[in-house]
Amino acid sequence: MHTTKRWNVDILVSEETEGDTARTWAEAGLASGDGSNLRGHGMARKHPADMDVPEIGEELAVSRALSDLARQLRQVAAEDISDSGIGVPRQG
Repeated sequence: MHTTKRWNVDILVSEETEGDTARTWAEAGLASGDGSNLRGHGMARKHPADMDVPEIGEELAVSRALSDLARQLRQVAAEDISDSGIGVPRQG
């Protein structure tokens, strides 16, 4: 039996600039088929002395949001493993 599922990650990026500084925020959202939703968050800051290359801030913020999302998904999996008793030696 072969099963295929598609999980989509939605990414929202926003940037705020003030003078020579900029901050970029990203949110990565995952909605699974069972109705659970996870949201990862990331942020990047541009140093005033750095060149203004918005793509770099976006890449950093998105990568951090995806990393946060991955951490949360690992935590959910660990809780599911614990709840299911997988890996727990059987008594008897």
